[in-house]
Amino acid sequence: MTEQSGKSPVGIIGGTGLTSLSDLRITGEESVTTAWGEPSSSLLRGQLGDQPVVFLSRHGNPHRIPPHQVNYRANIQALHDAGARVVVGVNAVGGIHGDMGPAHIVVPDQLIDYTWGRESTFFEGDLAEVTHIDFTWPYDQEAREVLIESARLAGVPFSAFGVYGATQGPRLETAAEIRRMERDGCDIVGMTGMPEAVLAAERGLRYVSLGLVVNWAAGKTDHIITMAEIEEAIAQGMSGVKQILEGSMEKLGRLSPTP
Repeated sequence: MTEQSGKSPVGIIGGTGLTSLSDLRITGEESVTTAWGEPSSSLLRGQLGDQPVVFLSRHGNPHRIPPHQVNYRANIQALHDAGARVVVGVNAVGGIHGDMGPAHIVVPDQLIDYTWGRESTFFEGDLAEVTHIDFTWPYDQEAREVLIESARLAGVPFSAFGVYGATQGPRLETAAEIRRMERDGCDIVGMTGMPEAVLAAERGLRYVSLGLVVNWAAGKTDHIITMAEIEEAIAQGMSGVKQILEGSMEKLGRLSPTP
């Protein structure tokens, strides 16, 4: 399904606060279901300039679904069925790299999956054949370049690289786990990067992550992580996330579908 303008909508997965983008006109809300069950929330459609967009709240509205219980398959399928061929996953993450502190924005280029037990593929069950997808580069490079250009034009401090370490949650990590992840090469840590990215790849979507660092990872400071500091970092960094999204939607919408 596509918008009346003839353009495919750009899908955005994140929190409900993202729908306060400037110049965004909300055009409708749809409760949908998929062959993989119910997505986390209804789909909220809108128009940002000439570009249609469709939002999905990853943790539900209100925020109630923990990361390990998100129905990632239904979420990706719902956006695919809604006509999206480019998807931006906005992720709250912890900073491991020394330059990636609270309120910093990261456009990651790689990831390492530490999750377990999640429904992580569409290719299972009664299959006609086994399917293996290439996942060498988990994030679409053309979509990354659009976000990077938008961040530069907006003057938003950001990093144009980063290895995202995806953990199971819902608990935060131990200091020892973060030390191991740092040895593995991780720059940021979060709980929602997988299997969202691989499911998007299986459905042929251009998928890119926009990470907002909301705290230093465990052991990177001498104090425990609190919700107060996370909320403060979100308040400080969300304006930059919105500026990047606002400046990139039209160009993301012009990207051709993957072959």
